[in-house]
Amino acid sequence: MDMRYNVTDAFTMVHPVTLTKGKNAKVWDSDDRCYIDFVGGIGVLNFGHCHPHIVSAIINQAQSLIHYAYNAAAHQPYQTLMPRLCELIPISGELSGMLTNCGAEATENAIKIARLKTGRVGVIAFDGGFHGRTLAAVNLNGKVAPYKRGLGPLAGGVYHIPFPSPDNEVSDQQAIDALARLFAVETDIDNIGAIIVEPVQGEGGFQIMSATFAKYLRAFCDEQGILLIMDEIQSGYGRTGTPFAFTHLGIEPDMILLGKSIAGGLPLGAVIGKASVMNGLPKGSLGGTYSGNPVACAAANATLDIMQEDAVWESARHYAHTIEQTVNQWQQEGVSPWLFGLTGIGAMRGIELRHPEHDVDPSVMTYVLTQARKRGLLLMPSGKYRHIIRLLPPLTIEPETLQAGLDILKEVLSTIPDEIAVNKDSTIENLATRVSAIKASAFETAMTPASANYFSAT
Repeated sequence: MDMRYNVTDAFTMVHPVTLTKGKNAKVWDSDDRCYIDFVGGIGVLNFGHCHPHIVSAIINQAQSLIHYAYNAAAHQPYQTLMPRLCELIPISGELSGMLTNCGAEATENAIKIARLKTGRVGVIAFDGGFHGRTLAAVNLNGKVAPYKRGLGPLAGGVYHIPFPSPDNEVSDQQAIDALARLFAVETDIDNIGAIIVEPVQGEGGFQIMSATFAKYLRAFCDEQGILLIMDEIQSGYGRTGTPFAFTHLGIEPDMILLGKSIAGGLPLGAVIGKASVMNGLPKGSLGGTYSGNPVACAAANATLDIMQEDAVWESARHYAHTIEQTVNQWQQEGVSPWLFGLTGIGAMRGIELRHPEHDVDPSVMTYVLTQARKRGLLLMPSGKYRHIIRLLPPLTIEPETLQAGLDILKEVLSTIPDEIAVNKDSTIENLATRVSAIKASAFETAMTPASANYFSAT
């Protein structure tokens, strides 16, 4: 039997299981085996699987109006949602926006808007960033493999600089120098219409941007007439413990991109920005047949209802505190030499696997993912070298379920065998060569169909 079910083999799959149902922080597969879900559909389920309020909103809306294209005629769920979003987002002044089908589509539209408003085509993005897989969005991503490989020349006008963060080794000054070099060597500053950045990188390893550099960036954009776009597709909707991650940086963007958890699991995204940016565009230049579907809008309105509940934020604070205290305790206990520490902020945390002697090795992540799944815990990798566990359980996770998942993870970390790391008899020269090779090819090899076959075999 063809287990691909006629699905293209261009997909990779972290976990070779078929899910049939989910409830809050747990999912069940086709064999009715239960897993604690620390993946959350890759950040889509901040408020859990099948939240009853969201399910009820979907059912009610589906019984009255399933679809209408907003370009053809307005519908109430869209008109209810947009003012609520604009009221929720802490950007000063009047806001306006549009709904899309997903985060990548929000990225595409934001770039269109920036071009239309500034008359400039250039965009600056950051190393390690991720903004989508569509053709314009993929060019913004801060790595080649696997997203840009084989695509040939992409549209010009996209430039990348290092991402300064307390979670990596890039300083503010290095990023500032890279920006200065860009305008000295690569392009005229008057060609740049927008800078796009994740306040906390998602796939990049849950690294938060340096707040001091963010302030520099905001001032720089103001001085040069450049629009600052914050990609909150993964970091938004409470993922960091606050509604939107950019508030941790003490600045305001001109536009914000939303997606993932915006509609509790239904396809929806949004571009929200200052009215001076979002309005006055050519008629018909924005929109889409399914963008802002009524059922998805109903789910998004229900999600905003949930975000008004104090219990959600209390749960998020408990989750953040538990992760910080637990990982700190594990380090004190010496659970594993691979346990380097936490990245990120608040409830958006990654666990970095970096050995004091062997540095990073993507095969360690393969071991952790496989062994955790065998024990009933689903995890997600991230980071430049596939060395950071991306923790994405719902903010509404029950304390006992969270503890059970962390107990499994602790057990797995404590069992990482020595032979996974560089051979103890390797010379220093061989070790350096191996680490260099790992860093050069981790993302090119770790998530290929071959690695998916390894998961299946284990």
